Amino acid sequence: MSAAQSQPKVTRLANGFTVATFAMPGLETAAVSLDADVGARHESTHENGLAHLFEHMVFKGTARRSARAIAEEIEDVGGSLNAWTSRDSTSFHARVLGESLPLAVDLIADMLLDPRFDDEDLEKEREVVLSEIGEALDTPDDLVFDHCQAVAFPGQSLGRAILGTPESLAALDRAALVRWRDTHYRGPAMVLSAAGQVDHEALVAQAEALFGTLPADRSPAPPRASWGGGTRTDSQRGEQLHLVLGFEGADLHSPAYYAAQCFAMALGGGMSSRLFQELREERGLAYSVSAAHTPHADTGLLSLYFAARPRDAAGALDLARHVARQTSEALEQAELDRARAQMKAGLLMGLESAYGRAEWLGRSLLFHGRVVPAAEMVGSLNAVTVETARAAGATMLATAPALAAVGPKADRLAA
Repeated sequence: MSAAQSQPKVTRLANGFTVATFAMPGLETAAVSLDADVGARHESTHENGLAHLFEHMVFKGTARRSARAIAEEIEDVGGSLNAWTSRDSTSFHARVLGESLPLAVDLIADMLLDPRFDDEDLEKEREVVLSEIGEALDTPDDLVFDHCQAVAFPGQSLGRAILGTPESLAALDRAALVRWRDTHYRGPAMVLSAAGQVDHEALVAQAEALFGTLPADRSPAPPRASWGGGTRTDSQRGEQLHLVLGFEGADLHSPAYYAAQCFAMALGGGMSSRLFQELREERGLAYSVSAAHTPHADTGLLSLYFAARPRDAAGALDLARHVARQTSEALEQAELDRARAQMKAGLLMGLESAYGRAEWLGRSLLFHGRVVPAAEMVGSLNAVTVETARAAGATMLATAPALAAVGPKADRLAA
């Protein structure tokens, strides 16, 4: 049976912990991902940065393994182990030869279930995260997106920086880390997914042994997001002024989700997009130009980004607004077809790798409670029409704009 003919297998343990696999015959490798339904938006005000700090700290050692031993064990078998934290979720993932998949799963479980959380390690890792924050502050094309998020969702965890602040990090101690794990890393909130050379029954048995005793009740859901809007400027020295213009988008479960994705792609998703062609190719007002639609469980964010010389920024911002409105009124069939083709290609190309398949399984089950077939996603993209894409764009552009600007003379701009 070919990989294309394979079907995902899903097993839920008695405590709600989910195990999913996708066998890809012919592959000698495997990818595994442990996804948890907890991220920065689950933090209270005084916990800002805790989700990300927790992700860092579990790599510092367990009762059985030092940080060095974790690194050596995965690399002894030619594998890699990493993690990331988003506003909605946290993911721990590994890539290994198929025969080493049980080791990768054991390492991830050991890190999550029995982390050492040594006070000395915590002090060192705070310094590492502070360096990460400093690097972000020195990177205006990253910082401007955090500023836009803060303006879009003011006074909410969804609007705060994932890394936290020096002040919030200083207040986070070992007890906070333990409380975070015990509160959020529970059976129903976690999905273990693997793809490539994988045996479903063997993985289920290992998951039962490692995760089967986790609590079966869910942790509290984060508060629903509330859109704000407004302007945040951050005047800094430099040659370029970085801008993000945001509007409230469609959530993951909205009927308009795929139409919103197609609209954003047609607006600024590639070199042929209207925004790129107008701002860069026709006017020469900016070098970096893009648009994207980022969904969350209960809201979304349409963002238009570009970097321009300070003297061109106001004109480029006006033109970006005009192009966005024009696209919502006069998007053409050829543009929609091109955007749809780009999205299909990105989706299907991603699923050709073991890691892409594992990530697809984890995210589907975490956010939708089921494996959303690739054919269904392609069908949803095919169902988007010029009219629905225009309507999705018009709905997003009708919300209060959230403007962020970082760079020289940023304070001269207004939403």
